Amino acid sequence: MTSTVLKLAQDLMACPSVTPATGAVFDCLEAQLTPLGFEVHRALSGEAPHGPVENLFAIRKGPEGSKHLAFAGHLDVVPPGEGWVSGAFEPEVRGELLYGRGAVDMKGAIAAMVAAVAEVPQDAGTISFIITGDEEGPAIHGTLALIEHMRSIGAIPDLCLVGEPTSVNRLGDMMKIGRRGSVNIWLEVEGKEGHVAYPHLADNPITRLVAMLAELKAIKLDDGNDWFQPSNLEVTDLSVGNPATNVIPAKAQARISIRFNDLHTGKELADRVSAIAEKHGGTARAMISGEAFLTPPGEFSAMIAAAVEAETGIVPEASTTGGTSDARFLRALCPVIEFGLCNATMHKRDEAVAVPDLDALARIYARVAKAALAGA
Repeated sequence: MTSTVLKLAQDLMACPSVTPATGAVFDCLEAQLTPLGFEVHRALSGEAPHGPVENLFAIRKGPEGSKHLAFAGHLDVVPPGEGWVSGAFEPEVRGELLYGRGAVDMKGAIAAMVAAVAEVPQDAGTISFIITGDEEGPAIHGTLALIEHMRSIGAIPDLCLVGEPTSVNRLGDMMKIGRRGSVNIWLEVEGKEGHVAYPHLADNPITRLVAMLAELKAIKLDDGNDWFQPSNLEVTDLSVGNPATNVIPAKAQARISIRFNDLHTGKELADRVSAIAEKHGGTARAMISGEAFLTPPGEFSAMIAAAVEAETGIVPEASTTGGTSDARFLRALCPVIEFGLCNATMHKRDEAVAVPDLDALARIYARVAKAALAGA
């Protein structure tokens, strides 16, 4: 499959698609899927500043009552930045590496999915593609809109494989069977401005904000469990905006981020932080990006492990480490596992994938599809 996967990946990578993505890159994917018998549905969702976002759902139906496997991913990419050896959207092969934005995160994996389904007979079962243009951004108008569409037409998969770059040191060494949840919380303390020489006439909000943050950082959320590392709370921003050296400011703000395991919910953590903020005379505003989830090891993870071992000779570690992905939404539909390319260069300048890895990934995906549709 090497030449096929490489060409598919290059075509996708040549389409600039900085998040939120629309247009040409979806035209390209549709042109790849239509000859394989897929019915393609595309729609725009959302408005500025976080949209419009384009989403694509493609389905190739198998016999009535057959199993349904969904491949999921995103065509949007992060901004490339400066200093690339070759153009970020001018995919180039140098040696065994294919360079370009999206090589591993995750146009390369989508190309491998397309090549894989070409090897799976239509009568084996139903295969679909759940592809968004809003994963690298706020993820407000992407996969959530696709899930709505799938529910409206009754196209709920039995299993879902997300092509995020999960491998660490070599292709196949890790798959993700779950992810921690994420909540960001904006903290604010109102005070009373005044001259630093007359502190009794003012109320310094920084003093109370620092005390609030100290109490929050002293919290031990948990020790982790069998599948998740301990939850962690980090201060990610601290802002006063006071240009004067002799003025006590009227307001102080901070932001914290909590990555939490399945011992907590986003709401529970937000409420706990809010209570501490109020204790120090402040307020807290939370945005829950996703809840923790786990697809317990079982038949699906065994299928993926067997396919990986057959092609690479190694058994992937089942992990829940790392950041969030759109699997946090897709898990509402069915069991979901993530498996994809090596992640060492994702979001970096000169992002690159080993061409043999593209070939191997396509074979792995084909094996998983055949096993999933066979129900074994």
